[in-house]
Amino acid sequence: MRRIVGRILEGAGFEVLEAGDGQEALGVLEGLDGPPELACVDWNMPVMDGFTFITEVRRRSEWRSITLMMVTTESEMDQIVRALAAGAHEYLIKPFTGEAMLEKLDLLGLLPTSTGV
Repeated sequence: MRRIVGRILEGAGFEVLEAGDGQEALGVLEGLDGPPELACVDWNMPVMDGFTFITEVRRRSEWRSITLMMVTTESEMDQIVRALAAGAHEYLIKPFTGEAMLEKLDLLGLLPTSTGV
C-alpha cells in the first residue's frame, strides 16, 4: 500500500519518503532539515499506530505545519472523529482510487492548479 500511495504522490509532484511504522516515521521527521508538507498515515501500523503518531506530531511545535492525512481501512465514525480531533486534516478510507486521493490533496490545497483535479 505504501508503494501505491507513493506512486500517486510522486505522480502529483511530491518527493516521497517512507517509514514502516509511526516510530520510524518520527525518526525520519527528526532527520529532516524542516517539516514535510504532507504525511500520509495508516491507523494500523506496528510499533506505533497512526493515531499515536498524529498525537506525537501535534505535540511538537516544529511539526505543527505538517498536513496529516489518515489513509486506512478503519471506517468507524468514532475513529474518524478521533483522528480529526487529534490533528489529522483529512481521512481517506481504503480501498480508494488515485483520483480520490488527489481530490483530497486538492481540497487541502496541496496540488498545483495544473493537475486538473
